[in-house]
Amino acid sequence: MKLGYDNVKRYIAHINLKKIGIFGQKKIIDAKILIIGVGGLGSPVALYLASSGVQNIGIADHDKVDISNLHRQILFNEEDVKKFKVDVATKRLKKINSKIKIKKFCNKIDLNNINKIAKGYDLIVDGTDSFRSKLLINDYCAKSKKILITGAISKFDGHVFVFNFKNKKSPCLRCFMPEAPETDMLDCQSEGVLATLAGMIGSIMANEAIREVLNFKNSLCGNILMINAENLSIKKIKLNKNKNCINS
Repeated sequence: MKLGYDNVKRYIAHINLKKIGIFGQKKIIDAKILIIGVGGLGSPVALYLASSGVQNIGIADHDKVDISNLHRQILFNEEDVKKFKVDVATKRLKKINSKIKIKKFCNKIDLNNINKIAKGYDLIVDGTDSFRSKLLINDYCAKSKKILITGAISKFDGHVFVFNFKNKKSPCLRCFMPEAPETDMLDCQSEGVLATLAGMIGSIMANEAIREVLNFKNSLCGNILMINAENLSIKKIKLNKNKNCINS
């Protein structure tokens, strides 16, 4: 399997890893990944996936850059304030790799548009800050048998979930949270969040996406990874499939 001189030179550090090699790097290049939400979590996810070689990326986000985003959303700078995030993100990622194919969706995900937006992607990364959006994305991925990487941050605490719905034994987000709480938003503005926590959790989400693409053993699927950035504690907790879950 040939990658071409330019790709070999660019990704030689990956190729030299025995567990990746040329075959694995080709899988990364060919992966089709949709990132929903390019804020605090989606920013590092997008940057690392583009840098790693993923050349088919979708970006869905309806927001514009706000000055309050800049402390944790590393795709953006002061010149980007009041611009649509998907437009800025596309330009940034193409500067990393001019060959990358990016499809941008300046839409808020809802029941009416999620299939149109997500149907062409094998793996979905959820960086949204709404519980209702997360459950909507979860239900769609469960129904469509896709792989889903979900992250959440608040204050000093971060969570990462991996759901591989190609595996019938995979739990889903509703096994952990059956319904959205009354307070729908993970509001980083009012609740507060440590800037570096977004980078930590977003980088892990990107890592898990790559691991799923490469089909590495010991998937995080079936577990919750919990990180507290204040005392740097890391826990992995088993998440069992709920037989009464609507997606079971």
